[in-house]
Amino acid sequence: MSNLPKPLCTGDKVAIVSTARRMSLTETLPCLQLLSSWGLQVVVGQTIGKTCNQFAGNDKDRVEELQKMIDDKEIKAIFCAKGGYGTARILDMLDFSAVETNPKWFIGYSDVTALLSHVYYKHNLGSVHGIMATNIKNREHNPAVDSLHNCLFTGQNTIQSPHHPLNKMGEAEGELIGGNLSVLYSLLGSESFLDTEGKILVLEDLDEYLYHIDRMLIALKRAGKLKGLKALVVGAFSDMHDNQIPFGFSAEEIISQAVEDLNIPVAFNVPIGHIATNNHAFIFGKKAQITVSSQGAIITQ
Repeated sequence: MSNLPKPLCTGDKVAIVSTARRMSLTETLPCLQLLSSWGLQVVVGQTIGKTCNQFAGNDKDRVEELQKMIDDKEIKAIFCAKGGYGTARILDMLDFSAVETNPKWFIGYSDVTALLSHVYYKHNLGSVHGIMATNIKNREHNPAVDSLHNCLFTGQNTIQSPHHPLNKMGEAEGELIGGNLSVLYSLLGSESFLDTEGKILVLEDLDEYLYHIDRMLIALKRAGKLKGLKALVVGAFSDMHDNQIPFGFSAEEIISQAVEDLNIPVAFNVPIGHIATNNHAFIFGKKAQITVSSQGAIITQ
């Protein structure tokens, strides 16, 4: 069982930083307003507004700021501003030892999957796979915002999805982990993505060629990351591409083929990933129960 930070409370101090792509202060304001409306004290990091090509400052800038927030005992949660690419570049430059005695929430998805997976496997720390500052356009309630609040303030959350023809029925229980397929693929062979035995794995992705999806699934399977799973949760595979000669299968069909020999529940089209207002949060590293039936799937933490 991973070490979970305490739920957030009114008055807690939290930070917004960028571990990857650059983001302006103006773009961050809706997130700042939302977190303030939740009663949180928000510290906006200096990487917000900083620029080094596509990054929010150079690697040294992003390391120094994230390290400062990790070591600050008053900071109870670190909200990542934006994904894109860049988080994996800085993981090995950081000292996460402080979170082992002073756990705090890390929040993000997409490229930030690298950070969530790293602190889980290296430091036994749970986190939240959920929307980032860049996804918050206003303070109106939507499923993504509501589920993020549930995860952080109550530690409980439920995600439901309708029936999908490729679903494999069944029930299972295990720690919920995973996230962006491309990022997990990039972590293969490292200490940031180790044993998946007994886990419920979540996969989602964006803007990939279908043959890339197949190549990454084959790699995960050959590396033993699919064998021993308790269940598989397939989120959104958005804006997929194909070649002039079609690959012949959808992303969902590719995934279904990769796990057809596994006797585990599989839920497709679960509202997790790159979806406008419906990217449900989940607690990465917390035990979950999943039921896949003829009515659809339900995941509870």
